Amino acid sequence: MSRDSGRAFDAPPPLALYVHMPWCVRKCPYCDFNSHAVQGEMPEAAYIDALLSDLDAECRRLAAGPTRPLNSIFIGGGTPSLFSGTAIRRLLDGVRERFVLAPDAEITLEANPGTVDEAHFAGYAEAGVNRLSIGVQSLAADALERLGRIHTPDAALRAVAAARAARITNINLDLMFALPGQDLAAARDDLEQLIALEPTHLSYYELTLEPNTAFYQQPPTLPDPDLADAIQQQGFELLAAAGFERYEISAFAQPGYRCRHNLNYWRFGDYLGIGAGAHGKWSAACFRAVERRTKQRQPDAYLKACQNAYLSDDSRDDSSANEPTSQNLDLGAKAPTRSVRILSEQDLLEEFALNAFRLVDGFTAADFEHSTGLSASHLKTGLRAAQALGLVSWVEAGGPSAIHPTARGLAFLNDLIACFMAQRR
Repeated sequence: MSRDSGRAFDAPPPLALYVHMPWCVRKCPYCDFNSHAVQGEMPEAAYIDALLSDLDAECRRLAAGPTRPLNSIFIGGGTPSLFSGTAIRRLLDGVRERFVLAPDAEITLEANPGTVDEAHFAGYAEAGVNRLSIGVQSLAADALERLGRIHTPDAALRAVAAARAARITNINLDLMFALPGQDLAAARDDLEQLIALEPTHLSYYELTLEPNTAFYQQPPTLPDPDLADAIQQQGFELLAAAGFERYEISAFAQPGYRCRHNLNYWRFGDYLGIGAGAHGKWSAACFRAVERRTKQRQPDAYLKACQNAYLSDDSRDDSSANEPTSQNLDLGAKAPTRSVRILSEQDLLEEFALNAFRLVDGFTAADFEHSTGLSASHLKTGLRAAQALGLVSWVEAGGPSAIHPTARGLAFLNDLIACFMAQRR
């Protein structure tokens, strides 16, 4: 498989910003994100300084600020709601000083119901946050206890009310299903209570046991696969009846409220990542290259790297940032950037498939070509294999056109993605 000679991206894809806040009150036993329990006083001011220094380095390296507006900002974690409204305002004011924001930019902050009140949300709204993602996970007290959550059902209800009192009305609520000891009736009650809160968006996903988590080391007893599937189907029916449209594997939205930031990921758009362990993706049109960049994972190492004089002269990684021949670059502990990788053509195919097939509506051949710089003909081998398994729908008429996962493909997404992996080619 080779890139078309002389082919360049028609235009750069949309640009977003991800900001990672790595601390939480305590680590949940199912969580495999880069989160760390707060030990002593959280270095709030120092971390905001580090984030803005990190963003300065990104702007200098890419000359991105004046030319590409940010369509969305997502402040994730960890528990971003541990940060004060004042800190979030300083962060977002700093972003606005460095970038042009789209007039309708979506600005999301993740919140834990056990760490917020109306004053917190009012501060976030004043800072410019216009969308909240609240990690409810369950509205059953016993389930929350088993999941190691720090909040109660009442705290979750109060958090939603406080968000609305602060005039933030675009609210996502996270809910897990197939929890330890959960049956159909309990799952139905959980979801019906959440729907009654009238969020604009719901993330509804099955509890899975991820490596490097406490649950993986000491697994709880989960519903068997047949019961988990029945819970899921029951949930899909309840959500559809309540007007929620499933547009991604686990994302459901009322009309007009799809998460634009996550859609940018799934459509293989570009995004800058700042913060401990953050990842970024950048398409360099002039070199016809796509770059992945990661930041130092441990908060202390990240803070020290951002405070290092390295940031005053970013030339150490400028020269290699967009070179298509650079494959892996370890920048060392002194840099907030931990690694840089230029994606190969096989990487592009696999990563595009991994993201785009999560979308119920799928994508078009033109989407693939625009996002990767590759000819859509590179999809054919994988599409034929997936179609033979009943995992994808497409019409081959001189080349792939509209392409989307079938219901079976969404249910067996890993099998669908495997059709595009190197070992299947």
